[in-house]
Amino acid sequence: MPDRREAIPFEPPPDRPEPVLDVDSSARSLARLAEQIVRCTPGCCGATATAHTGGESSEAPTAVTHPDLSALVAVQWEVGDGPVPHALHTGRPVGTDDLLREERWPHYRARALDMGLRASATLPYRRDVLTLAITVYAFRPRPLEETVRGSAALLGDLAATGLARDLRYHEALAEVEHLESALRSRPVVDQACGIVMYVLGCDAEEAFALLRRISQHTNRKLSDLARALVRTRGHGIEQELQRFRRHT
Repeated sequence: MPDRREAIPFEPPPDRPEPVLDVDSSARSLARLAEQIVRCTPGCCGATATAHTGGESSEAPTAVTHPDLSALVAVQWEVGDGPVPHALHTGRPVGTDDLLREERWPHYRARALDMGLRASATLPYRRDVLTLAITVYAFRPRPLEETVRGSAALLGDLAATGLARDLRYHEALAEVEHLESALRSRPVVDQACGIVMYVLGCDAEEAFALLRRISQHTNRKLSDLARALVRTRGHGIEQELQRFRRHT
């Protein structure tokens, strides 16, 4: 007789969440990057760095080299317009050589001029689901090309690669946790399938499919349903099992 457990599939692991950067480590990395950009870019008076993975933009980790720059980033998320959203959307560098002559992004322009800024350049770097956007600011007009070809561009490229590596590492840890959870639940799911097989006189495949259907219909994890079934030894659920079986 074949081993009954071999005929029962594994419980599928929980749905994987959207990729999320480790907030603490990414914040430190972005802060170091922004400071390095200011030191290495002639004429730069400040910098911001934002790491975006596709979730809410306002929750994306962001580092600034001066507290006033936080408001400049925030206004772009609030109105959904500005060089950072534009760069994240297009994947291309964008900037303004002189804000006094800039007609785009009126909210961003007004806030930047209030701070005494005259120029900015935003460079995006895409790595799979991660996009890093760095922005450099200047008190005097400054051509975008100077930033695109300068040290800031190289630092941003290296930082994006490092952040993407960290993101993949955390995804791998989450995957291991999911697999371990599935393995831990396997014995109790086996027992629950055995109870269903006994009650309904069905085979292992049908028993597992029935438990999956009940789990989805009642919005309960399969492992939790299996534990409850084992705990009661199947008493009192015969009619419910038959009802779900009839609606197969």
